[in-house]
Amino acid sequence: MSNPVIWHNPRCSKSRETLKLLQEKGYTPDVRLYLDNPPDPEELERASAELGLGPLEMIRRKEAPAKALSESTPPDMLFAAMAADPILIERPVVFYKGRAAIGRPPENVLSILD
Repeated sequence: MSNPVIWHNPRCSKSRETLKLLQEKGYTPDVRLYLDNPPDPEELERASAELGLGPLEMIRRKEAPAKALSESTPPDMLFAAMAADPILIERPVVFYKGRAAIGRPPENVLSILD
């Protein structure tokens, strides 16, 4: 069984719950502390494709830096904003075998597992 990758924020309850769920299902996820090791814009663009979401749908709209972003912000600028300020990235994101899911709720990630 290959390992899923989780973009994890240990301070976030949904992120902790998603990590625990993966472990309970027998997976040993590769944990990426994305706030310390943020994805670059190209990784975020790939994540968007794997999630099947546009970049604006990947942004935590309640975060203060998100207030400057809107429907009219070009995608490349949205990816750049998330890379520069990773607190904007909705969390957690789990990647597995070319697919991805946001763990809100944590059970969402079950749809991409074996």
